[in-house]
Amino acid sequence: MGQIVIRNLDDAVLAALRERAARSGTSMEEQARRALAKAVGLDRETAVQKLDEIRAAIGRLRGASIVSDLRRDRRRDEP
Repeated sequence: MGQIVIRNLDDAVLAALRERAARSGTSMEEQARRALAKAVGLDRETAVQKLDEIRAAIGRLRGASIVSDLRRDRRRDEP
């Protein structure tokens, strides 16, 4: 993981980060990380949207899934 130092931030930006962090129970640093990730399109929502697009393009895969394997294994131990 890398690090950066951002100088000359506007006091209003710092105050907004401080308030957002207090509301969410996280640090200002975490809020800044989230804001930067979202600004460059690497936030969770964008990632989920991209995955959904890939799933739609690929379609449903045929064959057993890990879920069906787990269910079959759990049924094995049933009386």
